[in-house]
Amino acid sequence: MSGPSAPRARRALDEIPVYRPGKAALTEDHKLSSNENPYPPLRGVMERASAELGRINRYPDAGMTALYDALSKRLGLPPDHFAAGTGSVAVLFALLNAHLETGDEIVYAWRSFEAYPIAADLTGATTVRVPLRSDATHDLPAMAAAVTDRTKVVLVCTPNNPTGTVVSAVDLHAFLATVPSHVLVVVDEAYVEFVRDPAAASGLAALADHPNVVVLRTFSKAYGLAGLRVGYAIARPETAASIRKATPPFSVTDLSQAAAVASLEAEEALQARVEAIVQERLSMVAALRGQGWDVPDTEANFVWLPLGDDALDFAVACDPVSVRPFAGDGVRISVGAPEVNAELIALAGAWRRTHRA
Repeated sequence: MSGPSAPRARRALDEIPVYRPGKAALTEDHKLSSNENPYPPLRGVMERASAELGRINRYPDAGMTALYDALSKRLGLPPDHFAAGTGSVAVLFALLNAHLETGDEIVYAWRSFEAYPIAADLTGATTVRVPLRSDATHDLPAMAAAVTDRTKVVLVCTPNNPTGTVVSAVDLHAFLATVPSHVLVVVDEAYVEFVRDPAAASGLAALADHPNVVVLRTFSKAYGLAGLRVGYAIARPETAASIRKATPPFSVTDLSQAAAVASLEAEEALQARVEAIVQERLSMVAALRGQGWDVPDTEANFVWLPLGDDALDFAVACDPVSVRPFAGDGVRISVGAPEVNAELIALAGAWRRTHRA
């Protein structure tokens, strides 16, 4: 007679890595590992959110009416085109749970957002990873060739996390022309507000021409609401409805919804902050390239150093600044406050001088 056995989780979890948050830093300003907005929330946004504290004994608006109406007004699409959740990553989890099951395939570039393997593998679908090009961009022709009759979803991250590179409008148009209409193409635009390349693809433009496109966006990065967790999908009504069905009810608090709506109304002030981050990004890229680093063109609020096997050692050497290493690949460095960026650049220069000697 065998002994008692313990409850066992799904076997799919055996191979799924645990998502690792950015490393803690000496101060919050020194944390350049999580792509956070270095600016504090706008006063008006804080006041609108704080007003909801007096009614936290009530459930949130499960229909997210005010948020969807605000997004509808801003983006010129009916409210039934939106599906929100606790960050765009949660929306992605809901989307994949709604559209993937065992026997299906999902295609995405690699390296890309580290939550993709977790979200994909939990569904039981088979993951097909397509390597990035040597310039750290998506190889869309190779991704198109990887699509089979079992493929249900393709993920396109632009700007790509962690490399910062974008997909061009021309390349995305050609890609969508080859992908079967029953395959969902998810254009992850978590960093779209930082894009300045006029040739970059637009998820909204792609959605206007292709019903199988879904666009993911978030209030965590440019809008500085990472701690409140609000993200959303933009899709045709039937796809948006499927995401909402797979999302737990009451997931986005009224406090978070109020802050998101207030942020949309404060667009001019927030865009000024985004532009300041973009200018800092340009300065960081120029300084790092001046030290001899091979920095891919980035349109996000971070830069990528393709360090390969030296990634972990470099991250240790950056202390007290916290950066995000990806073992065997490289290091992602968020754009922070100017004085911290300068500190990081000095550390990077010292490391490079030591390792070139």
